Amino acid sequence: MSISRREFIRLLGAAGLGAGTGLFGMAPAMAGKNGGQVVIIGGCFGGATAAKYIRKLDPTISVTLVEANKTYATCPGSNWVLGGMRTMGDITFSYDKLVSQHGVKIVNDLVTGIDAAAKTVSLKGGDKLSYDRLVVSPGIDFRWDMVEGYDATVAETIPHAWKAGPQTELLLKQLKDMKDGGTVAIAAPPNPFRCPPGPYERASMIANYLKQSKPKSKVVILDPKSKFSKQGLFEGGWKELYGYGTDKAMIEWIGQDKGGDWKRIDAKNMSVHSEFVDLKADVINAIPPQKAAAIAASAGLTDDSGWCPVDGKTFESKLHPGIHVIGDASIADPLPKSGYAANSEAKVCAFAVVSMLKGVDVPTPTWVNTCYSLVGPRYGISVAMVYELTADGKIGKVEGSGGVSGPDTSRRKEASYAESWYDNIVYDTFA
Repeated sequence: MSISRREFIRLLGAAGLGAGTGLFGMAPAMAGKNGGQVVIIGGCFGGATAAKYIRKLDPTISVTLVEANKTYATCPGSNWVLGGMRTMGDITFSYDKLVSQHGVKIVNDLVTGIDAAAKTVSLKGGDKLSYDRLVVSPGIDFRWDMVEGYDATVAETIPHAWKAGPQTELLLKQLKDMKDGGTVAIAAPPNPFRCPPGPYERASMIANYLKQSKPKSKVVILDPKSKFSKQGLFEGGWKELYGYGTDKAMIEWIGQDKGGDWKRIDAKNMSVHSEFVDLKADVINAIPPQKAAAIAASAGLTDDSGWCPVDGKTFESKLHPGIHVIGDASIADPLPKSGYAANSEAKVCAFAVVSMLKGVDVPTPTWVNTCYSLVGPRYGISVAMVYELTADGKIGKVEGSGGVSGPDTSRRKEASYAESWYDNIVYDTFA
């Protein structure tokens, strides 16, 4: 075997796989069955983690990571940039250590097609990559057709900022340029979408910036949902920090029952519209409905929902054998579409890919998700959960394994934990 038993056990723990999976019996079966070609599409928390852990599990497997960009700006942490707590440089990472420390091959190019029958990936530059196993971690795309007056061109002036990078910088600039006394509108997306607590942490971080620099301003959230992730915790923090629920509130939330189901953007007049609400704003952050990225759809990996159905044990596509889909693009309910879930899915997928290449049984996995959010610089909240494979082959929550921050939890400590969590997950993914 390519790695020691001690290292294998350490990796097993890191991947969140149970000791009773039978994986320890893989060592004799794996001996003498080295090699294989794995191509991974997408250098995000899912793709980069999968590349790293496949190589750690078996360095004889050739892993090629295809990513259009030379660096990756993380969506987790991008709200902190808007709140003035970090810079874009702080949340932007290269793939250098995946290459130098783990032997991953990086190809900076766009994928234009996947031939599942021929097991090849076509690139915009003209090359084709062959694979024995393909891991697709493409992230999300937007359903522009579901919002009147909003598309990719309009997003260059009314940012979604739901893919970190230039969009984050654009929104930050608009916040800085806004006059004191202005209104920031956040148009939140319907379920399912990337990072369920994200719009509400964003409102918190923008309010934190406004409180310091433009105290006469406010944030209004139009939400097509009747409830949202960690709602009680967010609203408790908003009351304490931003006067939520009072006539001087810096944050206002308009849910579905009060007309939050927005359907139209008027870019010329800087307004957001639902059937019952017409909201004019100085800055609009419109986050549209979402689906799996375009390459997943063009490769036939999506179903009518716009997302990718996968086998719960291996994350292998239910539509195309030999292709695994991880991260936000996959249907992995009740696992959320989050960076931490993608990291956990990637490790489970790495074990599955290595096992399948070796011709041995795939271990029964468990998954972990932890999500920290900042309401203010010293006010953190969190939710955590452990997941297991159920008897019917689906993913289910482990009863009693998680929960949200309790009423006696130190919010200051949670804020510290949030920053430590971020630093640890990016290290685990990119270093």
